Amino acid sequence: MQKLTNNNSINNGKRELELYIHIPFCVKKCAYCDFLSAAADEKSRFVYMNALKKEIAKKGKSIKQTTVTSVFVGGGTPTVLSGEMLVDLLECVKASFDVDDNAEITFECNPGTADYDKLKRCREAGYNRISIGLQSAQDDELKRLGRIHDYAAFEATYRYAVECGFDNINVDLMSAIPGQTMESIDDSLDRLLALNPKPTHISSYSLILEEGTLFWSMDEAGELELPDEDTERAMHWRIIDRLEQEGYREYELSNLAIPGYECKHNIGYWIRKDYIGLGLGAASLYNGKRQSNTRSMDEYLAYYNNDEGEEEPLSEDIMLTKADETEEFMFLGLRLTEGISTRLFKDIFGADINDIYGEVIRKNIELGLLETADDYLRLTRKGQDLANYVFSQFILE
Repeated sequence: MQKLTNNNSINNGKRELELYIHIPFCVKKCAYCDFLSAAADEKSRFVYMNALKKEIAKKGKSIKQTTVTSVFVGGGTPTVLSGEMLVDLLECVKASFDVDDNAEITFECNPGTADYDKLKRCREAGYNRISIGLQSAQDDELKRLGRIHDYAAFEATYRYAVECGFDNINVDLMSAIPGQTMESIDDSLDRLLALNPKPTHISSYSLILEEGTLFWSMDEAGELELPDEDTERAMHWRIIDRLEQEGYREYELSNLAIPGYECKHNIGYWIRKDYIGLGLGAASLYNGKRQSNTRSMDEYLAYYNNDEGEEEPLSEDIMLTKADETEEFMFLGLRLTEGISTRLFKDIFGADINDIYGEVIRKNIELGLLETADDYLRLTRKGQDLANYVFSQFILE
């Protein structure tokens, strides 16, 4: 697995860089989704992609002496785009940035939005990792979630991906779904593990109710049947334990992989590698600054398609302080199950970790939420269950 490193690795004399590209389109909004996405017609998708390619070209010219080691095309549902658009997008990236020959290049795909031909074109263009949004192998649970597909559609998409040559495949799996039971989780795992070949990576996460979603409104009205907190945790650990018995390893709080297939792009976030976000609402961390593009489609299109305004439209533009970076190092690094290196902390911040966080660390070790292993400080299983509580204690006043 990619290790915690200091100040972004050097690749052939250049700093390593990650790219995230946001496609804010989907067939329809799922009941639980609060991502920046919506259904759109073909013309709207074309206009947006034209602006996105202009942003990619502009950022590529302004960012020098970097080598892109991962590209992640997310959404929304990138595969609502045509195969031609997805190929054109990657060609634009490669023309604008120095993309390493061994870069991990991922795109997200929902079942029912990509046939064999589209996936084949993507593989031939250079995409080498696919992330398929399954969520559940139970058709009734998929229907409750508002998904556009059933399990048969997922199986077809998975088969196409394998036949097209994808050998690095992630599958999303959700727990704490309304009406879900331990038995239905077991059956979903049985079906997932019966796939041939098995997925190399599984993202397993619990449903979170987000304000503004259909599920939020249903819960407010008392119309949502959700498991209690203890059952939710039991479901999560049932998934983790079963997958680890099958050769997967939990390397991050929501992700498991066959060793060697950990998602390089996501690990980059947790170790605070520089990344550039491209597209509507996309976030960046570069040269100690956090920025986010505007979430207004009108502003985004006006700037990149119509050359309106001298300053790019941003919703966030913050130069991080040393305190900000220290906090992020802690609560992002602790998402990795190996934890954080105390030696690396001292290398980066010039202070012993216990001089800054000694009392917090001692308290959480006594509570059974943190533990030490060699040079690393990491969450225990109990700590993972209460991760947000633990993270909040590393915020400096």
